[in-house]
Amino acid sequence: MEILENELEVLISKLKNADDFRSEIENIQNVYPFNRYEYIITKLVEEKILSYDEYLELRTDYINRNLYLYVFEISAPRGFGDTWGFSHLLAVEPELKRTSKKIDSTYKGQYDLYLPYMGENIKIEVKGSRAVDRNKPNEPLYMKALSSSSTKDFLMNFQQIKPTCCDVMLWFAVYRDCVKYWVLKNSDIYDLNFSPQHRNAETATRKNDYKKTDIYEGQVMITRENIDLIQKFQVDGRALRRAIIDKYEEKKLF
Repeated sequence: MEILENELEVLISKLKNADDFRSEIENIQNVYPFNRYEYIITKLVEEKILSYDEYLELRTDYINRNLYLYVFEISAPRGFGDTWGFSHLLAVEPELKRTSKKIDSTYKGQYDLYLPYMGENIKIEVKGSRAVDRNKPNEPLYMKALSSSSTKDFLMNFQQIKPTCCDVMLWFAVYRDCVKYWVLKNSDIYDLNFSPQHRNAETATRKNDYKKTDIYEGQVMITRENIDLIQKFQVDGRALRRAIIDKYEEKKLF
C-alpha cells in the first residue's frame, strides 16, 4: 500500500489545486465499493494526469505486488490453515493427499497430509502463518500484511507442532506478494527455539530441566532476528515433493 500511496502522491502533486484536493480526500466518505483510491484515480484521469494505459499499468503492478493480500482477509484461523492452506498446497503439489481413517486406521488428526512413496505413506504435519507487521497489533491483518521484501519487524508463530506424530513438517508463510515454503524432518525441530505449548504433561510445570524431545506439543516463533535458523529448510514450491522425500530418507538414516 505504501508504494501505491507514494505513486498517487506524485501524481496528485501535478494537479493545479493539489493542496485543496488533499484536504478534500481527507474528508471523503468510504462506502464499498467506492473509496478514496477510486476517487483519486478518477480525478487524475479526468484531469489527464493519468492516462487509461497508465492506470492499467498502475493497477497491474499493484496486483502483482499483492497477489495474496486477500488471504489476510480470512479472519478464522481454520479458514486460513485448514481451508485455504491445504487447498493451496494440494494445488502446488498434486501428489500430496489428505489423510483419513480409510488411509490410516490409527489416524486421529495427529498429522495433516501424506505423500505416497515407495509403497509407504510419508506423514506430514502442515503449519502455516501470515507475515504481518508486529508493531501494528491493533490493525486488521490486511492492513499490516508485509511483502517478502519488507524490512519491518514481523512475527510468525507456528503452533501446535507435534514432532512425534509425523515424519516430515511442511511450513508455509504467506506474504502480500508470494508464499514461502520450508520442509523439515521431524527431529529438525529440536534444533530450533521449540518450546512447550498444550497437552504436554512432561513440561506442564515448565521445569527448567526438561528436554526438547520431551515436548509432545509445542511452538516455534519466527521473527526477523531468528529467521536465519530456518533458511536452510526453505524450498521452492515446485520442489516440495522432492524435498519431502529427501527429508524422509534422511529421517530413516537416524
